[in-house]
Amino acid sequence: MLDFLLNLPKGRAPRFLFIGAHCDDIEIGCGGTAIELLRAYPDAGVNWVVLSSGAARAREARQASQALLRGVRDAHVSIKDFRESVFPSQMLEIKQFFEEMKRTMSPDVVFAHYREDLHQDHRVVGELVWNTFRDHVILEYEIPKFDGGLGSPSVFVPVSRAAMKRKIALLMKVFRSQHGKTWFTPDTFQGLMRLRGIECNAPSGYAEAFYSRKLVLGGAARSRSR
Repeated sequence: MLDFLLNLPKGRAPRFLFIGAHCDDIEIGCGGTAIELLRAYPDAGVNWVVLSSGAARAREARQASQALLRGVRDAHVSIKDFRESVFPSQMLEIKQFFEEMKRTMSPDVVFAHYREDLHQDHRVVGELVWNTFRDHVILEYEIPKFDGGLGSPSVFVPVSRAAMKRKIALLMKVFRSQHGKTWFTPDTFQGLMRLRGIECNAPSGYAEAFYSRKLVLGGAARSRSR
């Protein structure tokens, strides 16, 4: 395997955009990666976007994002109220919101749902991210769930044991509304990270994995899509 550094900008801090359909999706799908990225790039700018929430879950989402983004000087958290479980019927409204985001930010890396995720809300987000951010690095994260659908991702981010433990502790402490779900357990999250760690031979034994549909290696600096 070859390790490639992200083609992050020189002379300015990078900007990362994290998008989740639901209030715990970002933390589950790429919480460990967020921890490692913000440790490596302490001056990075972050946009953290959650698309659906009720009052209780919104409080959980804000608490979790504050914990993960503590110390980030340029952090913007947005929690929307699109209706959970019926994103396909709200595609126009979500698309309009994505277009508003694109007008106000130009992220270097977008983290979002896998475009072929079997959950309808996740899938809509994945499709609209690609439809909107057409000249950006997009890394699609995975979510374990009843629907299944875990596949063979091709991009891996090794996660330290400390970051793995911090991610799981945060999930279990903050998202108490999800404790009734049989799959929402520490061994679910640790097991998937352990499996992905095996697949990329991570030094700690743990990793998070992503799908990448397009990567440009080398070449001149990219111009943003029109």
